[in-house]
Amino acid sequence: MARRTKIVATIGPASDDPHVLRAMVEAGMDVARIGLAHGSLDAAIGRARHVRQVAAEAGRAVGVLIDLPGPKVRLGTFPDGGVELMDGSTIVLRPGVDQSTATSLGVDYESLLTDVHVGDILAIGDGAVRLQITSVDGDDAKAEVLDGGTVQGRPGLHIPSDRLTMPTPTPEDLHQLDAFVTEGVDMVALSFVRSAHDIRRVGTEPHPRGPLIVAKIETRAAVDNLEQIIVASGAIMVARGDLGIEMGIEELPQLQKRIIRDCISLGRPVITATQMLESMITAPSPTRAEVSDVANAIFDGTSAVMLSAETAVGVDPENVIATMARISTRADAEFDYDGWARRLRLMRRVAVGDEDAQITDAMTGAAWRAATEMGASAIVCISDSGFTVRSIARFRPTMPVLGYSPNPRTVNQLTLSWGTTPLPGPKGVDSLDTMAQLVVEARNQGFVRTGEMVAVLAGAGTVAGTRGQATDLLRLVRVP
Repeated sequence: MARRTKIVATIGPASDDPHVLRAMVEAGMDVARIGLAHGSLDAAIGRARHVRQVAAEAGRAVGVLIDLPGPKVRLGTFPDGGVELMDGSTIVLRPGVDQSTATSLGVDYESLLTDVHVGDILAIGDGAVRLQITSVDGDDAKAEVLDGGTVQGRPGLHIPSDRLTMPTPTPEDLHQLDAFVTEGVDMVALSFVRSAHDIRRVGTEPHPRGPLIVAKIETRAAVDNLEQIIVASGAIMVARGDLGIEMGIEELPQLQKRIIRDCISLGRPVITATQMLESMITAPSPTRAEVSDVANAIFDGTSAVMLSAETAVGVDPENVIATMARISTRADAEFDYDGWARRLRLMRRVAVGDEDAQITDAMTGAAWRAATEMGASAIVCISDSGFTVRSIARFRPTMPVLGYSPNPRTVNQLTLSWGTTPLPGPKGVDSLDTMAQLVVEARNQGFVRTGEMVAVLAGAGTVAGTRGQATDLLRLVRVP
């Protein structure tokens, strides 16, 4: 069985070289993530253009996802080599200061002294180092180091999200987003989302005219408002780093399963992120715990798994992706397809009063059943917006999904959809003959063979006489 779970890989200094990028694409990278928290905007745009060029040369659809920094609070820069914060020691936090030492932490957040309270626990970086606020006065705050450790560079400082007065997205986020909208970026990850209103504040056109908005679930407020955020978004990322700090690491496994389940039931792709193969930043192979973590995320139903520092600054980005691809392929082969489909029939949800969505829900469910019962070799979808493809992907069919679209941005956005091969398609399907021709095209491209049965779904108003965004035409076709 070919790999169904998608791989998102972060581009950074270790993967900037076009030859490395090409190797990453060939190893299985489906989506390239470009973080905007570090480096210049021009450098990030250059990376996006390199990805586009390499993907075109490789003849593969590769989505480009930019990750907006959001209201991230960072400490001032530590001396070269970092410093050791000792358990039980007292340190001072000073807003507006751009340097940090072992006894004094600069914080780039002017509202720090009004947003933190005595007793608050703050985390540095990935949460290994924790501080508890002991006093706050007019100039600084003092804290006791609960869990010490080495800190270096310019790490983040996690403040409880319900205290942050910074907006999501920030003005800087919107400035950076404008530049990437001009570049035609495919997807945008929004950090520290707290409500559906944060998604609406992005202000871009709905996908595919605009980018697919990926809401990062990493705050307590996001968990509390999960369903509304999923409905307002194009996709979701389970950002386990800050989510684990905010909610407690013991809550992560349950939250991961719940978020993935709710996303798929509402027809949204979901990415599982953070420390998936972290040891491979320096090591040639992952730990057994990491392999189990990736496989369990796939068994949970995730659409994609994400690599961060492993490919951005790691020693061998190509090897990391190839390893992730092998783990994912093996886990996909063991996925409980029948059990998933039974559970989905019980948990899938459609907005009340949305007749087009109800029609598409019914038709994609029928397509999955028909394709399964007839032993179809593929499900062919024709969709301008990608809605039909994402709807059928919810069912996790055992056969591949061929997602054709006349919209190039939709093709790139479908790189995030589980089990889907995104392909450029015709401008419109105006007859049953045209649908039959598309099946011939799939045969000529090597995706299906003569004599095999395929299911064909048309959506997004591609068939003459169909209404709105509904998917309302299903055919079972023998490949000529």
